[in-house]
Amino acid sequence: MLTLLKSLRAAAATAALAGGLALAAPAAAADPLVDVNWIKGNAGADGVVVVDLRGKTDYLRGHIPGAVHTNYGKDGWRVAKDGIIGLFPEDVSKLEALIGGLGIGNDSHVVLVPPGASSSDMGMGTRVYWTFKVLGHDAVSILNGGMTAYLAEADKDGKPVNPLEQGAAQPSAASFTASLRQDMLIDAEDVKAMMDAGVALVDNRTHDQFLGVNRHPKATASGTIPGAVNLPQNWLTENGGGTFRDADTLRKLYAFAGVPVDAAQVSFCNTGHWASIGWFVTSEILGNGEAKMYDGSMVDWTARDMPMASEANL
Repeated sequence: MLTLLKSLRAAAATAALAGGLALAAPAAAADPLVDVNWIKGNAGADGVVVVDLRGKTDYLRGHIPGAVHTNYGKDGWRVAKDGIIGLFPEDVSKLEALIGGLGIGNDSHVVLVPPGASSSDMGMGTRVYWTFKVLGHDAVSILNGGMTAYLAEADKDGKPVNPLEQGAAQPSAASFTASLRQDMLIDAEDVKAMMDAGVALVDNRTHDQFLGVNRHPKATASGTIPGAVNLPQNWLTENGGGTFRDADTLRKLYAFAGVPVDAAQVSFCNTGHWASIGWFVTSEILGNGEAKMYDGSMVDWTARDMPMASEANL
């Protein structure tokens, strides 16, 4: 359901590849979630790059040994265009340079470590995870529970027992080449076509925003996309914390919310942060390969004066 423009871009990219543009083969797929024991056994291993997504100060005070650091909000993982924030960068070369500068190559297994204090924290991991998938890199995982889980193991005095390293790691630059999955990038026109076709639309925002009681400061209208159902992202982790619920519990929650687990659907929120949590759970934990994410979400949708539905009618 991609727009004609996207189809033309995709065709052009295919032609360029056929013309001899060589892309490095991505590493094999990895489990979407790893736990603390896995990290303790594999951090520092050849080919494994642990990426700390916390604030720089917390990282410098103590991180998983060998972990590199990136700033989720400032390093270029998401960009603004025409007043719309949080978008996937059009210039993929900048992402390639960012990723290579972290010591990540096409054969690296990337393990993302969000703060983990809340479900929204985990969105740092899921959004960067989604970005790697868009770039064609499948060897990526998230530490379930984030750094909070790693630090939770403590002695009788409350001191963390898992090893920590201070200061900043100095990774050797690597070469990372994207193999863009254009079909993962959808815009408002694509979502409108899906809406008209009856594809499930999943609003991962808070219930008050779904109803139209409140809205994001950069959204120009209140409410949701017509026909959408609400599955707040904080339902998807245990008590809204940093640990994802197990698949059986998630299926029950999806059924309760009226969200299919095995049909085409689009997750959205305000800027594609919370929606990445919904996409990650649907696609990667529940295994629904038909799930997509609309990164422009309600900020983009409302800026384009697309159809809206609001139960609050304030």
